[in-house]
Amino acid sequence: MELMNEMNLTFSSKSMNENFARTAVSAFVLPLDPTITELADIKTAVSEAVTNSIIHGYEYGEGQIGINAKIYDNGRIVIKIKDKGKGIENIAQAMEPLFSTVGGERAGLGFAVMQSFMDKLKVTSKVNCGTSVTMEKYIIRRSKALNDDVNP
Repeated sequence: MELMNEMNLTFSSKSMNENFARTAVSAFVLPLDPTITELADIKTAVSEAVTNSIIHGYEYGEGQIGINAKIYDNGRIVIKIKDKGKGIENIAQAMEPLFSTVGGERAGLGFAVMQSFMDKLKVTSKVNCGTSVTMEKYIIRRSKALNDDVNP
């Protein structure tokens, strides 16, 4: 499995940047020629992870969110979203559907949505140090452009 492309972004933990993050990642994966559904799944999962960083990690405060995305020659996409916020005390509990530390209009479905739309999800966190969400998805159909890069 060979790394074909990689992207790194860092941006402020502002709600207005959630759309930027999902758009940037979706543009990055376009050479794999994903279906509209696959692209929507990736965009939604990225949106949920970034929103979690803004709301839970930084509690709407100032901070930085980083995204690292990689495309491999087998159609595998790995997207890592990381913050240096307050972290998660109990990851297993936080990943339970309907669990939320915020309450109100928040449904507590962010991790469940990420799991349902991606092929693999891993969450690591340390209290007062931040959280990292790593998601993987396989896009089997690759565009001619990507294949040309692999087989000139």
